[in-house]
Amino acid sequence: MVSRARLKSILTGLALYAMATAIVGYFGVNAYTGKYGLNARQELDQEIIALTSELAQLKRERARSEQRVSLLRSEKIDPDMLDERARFQLDYANPHDLVRMSGRN
Repeated sequence: MVSRARLKSILTGLALYAMATAIVGYFGVNAYTGKYGLNARQELDQEIIALTSELAQLKRERARSEQRVSLLRSEKIDPDMLDERARFQLDYANPHDLVRMSGRN
């Protein structure tokens, strides 16, 4: 028959192993799913890729816009660009222009 002291020592040992297992399990789960875990790192990598491609697109768009603005500077105005912008803003067309009407209602 197992004495009370022996039973208490066995239960204490099991409790310590259970607590150690729970702590290791807690940190293991957080290492995988936590704020800085493996899943979060993958999501951050995907977000970095998406934002990098968006940045490249915005840089190209800015370069195109800067090129168009440079054509409208007073020291070197491109007559075609000035004519295009004036017609667009005033909603006019040259009588010699071919106008294509879209089918919107």
